[in-house]
Amino acid sequence: MKIQRPTVEARQTEKLRSLLNAVIQSNSFYQSRLKGIPAVDQINATNLHLHLPFTTKAEISEDQVRNPPFGTNLTRPLDQYTRFHQTSGSTGKPIRWLDTEEDWQCMLESWKMVFHASGVVAGDRVFFAFSFGPFLGFWTAFEAAHQLQVLCIPGGGLNSSTRLKAIFDNQATVLCCTPTYAIHLGSVAAESGLDMGRCPIRHIIVAGEPGGSVKAIRERIESLWTGAVVHDHHGMTEVGPVTYPCPERPNTLRIHEENYIAEIIDPHTLTPLQHGETGELVLTTIARTGSPLIRYRTGDLVRAVPGNDFHTRHLGLDGGILGRADDMVIVRGVNIFPSAVEAVLRGFPEIDEFQVAVDESKPMTEISVTVEISPGSGDTDESLRQRIETALRDYFNLRIPVSLAEPESLPRFEMKSRRWRKILPSE
Repeated sequence: MKIQRPTVEARQTEKLRSLLNAVIQSNSFYQSRLKGIPAVDQINATNLHLHLPFTTKAEISEDQVRNPPFGTNLTRPLDQYTRFHQTSGSTGKPIRWLDTEEDWQCMLESWKMVFHASGVVAGDRVFFAFSFGPFLGFWTAFEAAHQLQVLCIPGGGLNSSTRLKAIFDNQATVLCCTPTYAIHLGSVAAESGLDMGRCPIRHIIVAGEPGGSVKAIRERIESLWTGAVVHDHHGMTEVGPVTYPCPERPNTLRIHEENYIAEIIDPHTLTPLQHGETGELVLTTIARTGSPLIRYRTGDLVRAVPGNDFHTRHLGLDGGILGRADDMVIVRGVNIFPSAVEAVLRGFPEIDEFQVAVDESKPMTEISVTVEISPGSGDTDESLRQRIETALRDYFNLRIPVSLAEPESLPRFEMKSRRWRKILPSE
């Protein structure tokens, strides 16, 4: 039976009020920020935006600089925290994050939803194709899989060829990695002559960057991994595992609203947006209370599925994470998101890798693309280059120059990709 929307919001309100009472009592970071708010019993899951301030990454970072090493966003005594992680630092200085055992288990339950929605069942063997550093996501995924009693195979400290061998030798049926690395690993398999028809992988769960809910990127991954189905997911070290793949609607991520209250705002005016409009995702962690975040501006651009679909289910994000608010560029009046450019380029299987240059050194911002073509693609390089330019022009109604790079000259990425480069006036 589907959970009715009022039931979801009633549960959220109960958890929100419990969180607010806890932080007002013992969390010095939020004690000062929440002075002057109405009585807690007047705040609920649908009106919190009227009463509670935003929290930003810069504020958390500044708090940790002033109060090293962990800052003051701690609701429990320090000796009750048993987990340490930190952000990747891809958008600034890394932020340290602590969790209690109770909060940790809540996040594992969220990851179990990802596995269930992705079709992972008893008897599966999950291969984790990444190194285990202080970033949160790998640890929660691994431990959630362990609690589901599936075989967990770590792939840290291995190169791509060795990981592929481990997948085949151990008959792994599920692969966890970033979308970029799924493409890279599949390309290495093809270049090595591996028979992917014999590959045991049947489910690929991707996270860490946009793309898994983009049709062209998902299809590119599935074309490299014969018989496998791609499932998207996203989360952040600061908030935990947030979404799981919608089993009923392709290219859609659902927010685990038992653990989060989600808002979508205009990143410039900070006003709420309607379903179907693209804006910034704002999250309140109603189940992760030891180091909570209230109305946290994630910087992720999303678009809620329009219509009345979510009166009886959790909020859905059409196309998953569309990009970062600070990554969007405006070229001659056209809004360009990195995920949209990648969606066009991934429609060309001949492209091994690419880079995008955003030139802000001129009076008007310009964008250009460099692509690396697979050897023996069957088309002349110039003809292919022109077809890529045409596809970009047709999609964006904008001329985007495309140039060719030498084979193996562009960088490859195992973790979050860094394909976009800004050229500033000083350069």
